[in-house]
Amino acid sequence: MKNNYPGYFLSFEGIDGAGKSTHIEAFGKLLQERYPDKEVVMTREPGGTALGEELRKLLLDAPMNLETEALLMFAARREHLAQVIEPALQAGKIVISDRFTDASFAYQGGGRGLSLDKLNDLERWVQGRTSGTLLQPNLTILFDLPGVVAEARRSQVRIPDKFEKMDLDFFERVRQEYLRRATEDPARFHIVDATQTKEVIWAELVSLPVKCA
Repeated sequence: MKNNYPGYFLSFEGIDGAGKSTHIEAFGKLLQERYPDKEVVMTREPGGTALGEELRKLLLDAPMNLETEALLMFAARREHLAQVIEPALQAGKIVISDRFTDASFAYQGGGRGLSLDKLNDLERWVQGRTSGTLLQPNLTILFDLPGVVAEARRSQVRIPDKFEKMDLDFFERVRQEYLRRATEDPARFHIVDATQTKEVIWAELVSLPVKCA
């Protein structure tokens, strides 16, 4: 299931308001300091490419059919993989993505109720390789936070997009799907208790055994 490129692939995940964005840039700088001979590529989903950023605007704001939403998410991901992630990993770089496929399962599957079988099919199609394996992150850091706490945090920040406007039940479903994915693949996931202080969380991230050499 893991990538076998010379590079190293990490993803940051969590419901909106969980706090992953507070730490992701600093974590990228940390890995750059630890591995000065390797380039660290910071990217995000949806987005990461010129086409992906255009699709991001539609996905985060425009109303659309649920299946259309999922298909556009994976279309942006296929472009992201082809143009950014796979070339960087092949070149031995460290890639850190703010969200990846787990977010599609959590938001379109858990939150919005799209069939997980359909998402599994899209995942195999977009991330499948000739070897029969899926390209997945080497490590996924999941910021886990109860929906009610995340809701309070979101209310203090920027103008919300269409997902951030969803109700508490939606975000609890998103959270549970994230946790289900983590249970299915415990070797890939590291779950962070995002109710902790920023300082405690950062200390935990710094101590992670990330071996990118």
